[in-house]
Amino acid sequence: MRAALPSLLAWLAMLLLWRAARPADACSCSPVHPQQAFCNADVVIRAKAVSGKEVDSGNDVYGNPIKRIQYEIKQIKMFKGPDKDIELIYTAPSSAMCGVSLDTGGKKEYLIAGKSEGNGKMHVTLCDFIVPWDSLSATQKKSLNQRYQMGCECKISRCPSIPCFVSSSDECLWTDWVTEKNINGRQAKHYACIKRSDGSCAWYRGVAPPKQEFLDIEDP
Repeated sequence: MRAALPSLLAWLAMLLLWRAARPADACSCSPVHPQQAFCNADVVIRAKAVSGKEVDSGNDVYGNPIKRIQYEIKQIKMFKGPDKDIELIYTAPSSAMCGVSLDTGGKKEYLIAGKSEGNGKMHVTLCDFIVPWDSLSATQKKSLNQRYQMGCECKISRCPSIPCFVSSSDECLWTDWVTEKNINGRQAKHYACIKRSDGSCAWYRGVAPPKQEFLDIEDP
């Protein structure tokens, strides 16, 4: 027992040091292509935040109140979602909990993607695609109307390092990070992964929606 005591103490010391060195809990998200964000979301809208306030949203399993930020919004256009306009957006109260901060006052327009809560409400996190409307490229804005939806059956795989390869014909390789060291690169801004008539998927760039029989693409 005495022989094991120094090892036990050393292990406890290492555990304490590890816990002390751990960063505070923070929100962590895997990068996604804008098309993936569109396809994964229940609701995608263009909107302005009119006001925001902290509200109670029920209680947790221990009976403690759950706080959320409630934004009253003015919806400008819905690209995906229910028939009813979105009037309220909810999010966590801090960025460490993946909460989103929106400018209020009704001047700044956003593209907001998130999860529906029904009855004109939705919930968003930092992991959702929420960007100022003016920061979107012309291609991204047009793709919201039809093109992204046409590729929701395709798979977009992020290439973290070279070499990387597609594993199936219905997959598009997203290489912005390795080619530009930026997830908001050329493919994110100007390309959509579209299913072709033969069932395979490929990157497509163009102003008009791709034709149903489209078989060739312009390589990114």
